[in-house]
Order: sequence, then structure tokens, then C-alpha cells
Amino acid sequence: MRKALVVVTTVLLVAFVLQFVFAAVGAFTRPAGEGAYALHSVTGMAVIPVLILLTTLFAVLAKAPGRLIGLAILPLGLVVLQGLIAMLANASTDAAGTSTWVGLTVAGLHALNGIIAVHVVVGVHRAARKLARPVPADTAPVTVRQEVSA
Repeated sequence: MRKALVVVTTVLLVAFVLQFVFAAVGAFTRPAGEGAYALHSVTGMAVIPVLILLTTLFAVLAKAPGRLIGLAILPLGLVVLQGLIAMLANASTDAAGTSTWVGLTVAGLHALNGIIAVHVVVGVHRAARKLARPVPADTAPVTVRQEVSA
């Protein structure tokens, strides 16, 4: 199970990297239509949440420490926050539908939150790799007896 945890965290990390690529595709698509961010939206609202849930499930099945299980589920909250930030940024336009400084500032928070989520996933991946390492046989605990003088 621990190796499966490493695999799923690797796939999750790749999905987050692709999420940034898909955001750039949407930003540089000309003319920018409704579908410019389709890959970004599908990945962020479907693929990544499923991978986060799988990561958490594998962490539980691998009998990972509670801290790692908590870190594994944390990106799900950050993804929910991403959606809320995106909605707020899109709602912060003027009457003509033009971006305002408030909307652009909130959109910047969307990117910042994405960076934080990636940082958390990198931490989960590192912890999963550490957990999956076999314990060397020569590091077995040794009991040392002390002589007590009377």
C-alpha cells in the first residue's frame, strides 16, 4: 500500500503541474472564448479532487501517521477555496463585464492558493516516499544493560 501511496501522490503532483500548464493555455488562447479554460476547469474540479481522495484513502490503508493523512486531505480544502476565489474574481467585474482591480487582485489570490496547494502536495509526496522506504535490517533496536553497583 505504501508504494501505491507514492504512485498516487506522483500522479497528483503531475496533475497539479498540468493544471498550471492548462491555466497558461487558457490565458494565451486567442480569441479567448468560453472554452479557453476547459482543461483547467475539468482538471481542477474533477481530476484533482478524485486524486486527492485516492491519496487520502491510500494514506489510511498504508497506516500512515495521522499528520500525513491530514496533509493528504488538506489540498481538497484548498481546491474548494480555489473555486470560491475564482467565482469571486469573476463576479468582481464592472457593469460592462470588464475586470476591476478588485477582481484582478482576487484572481492573483487564485494563483497564490494554487502554489500553496502544490507545496502541500510536494510535502505529502516526500512524506509518502519516506514512509515507503524499507527499514534497514541493521538498524534494529539494541538493548544495553547497565550494571548497578551497590
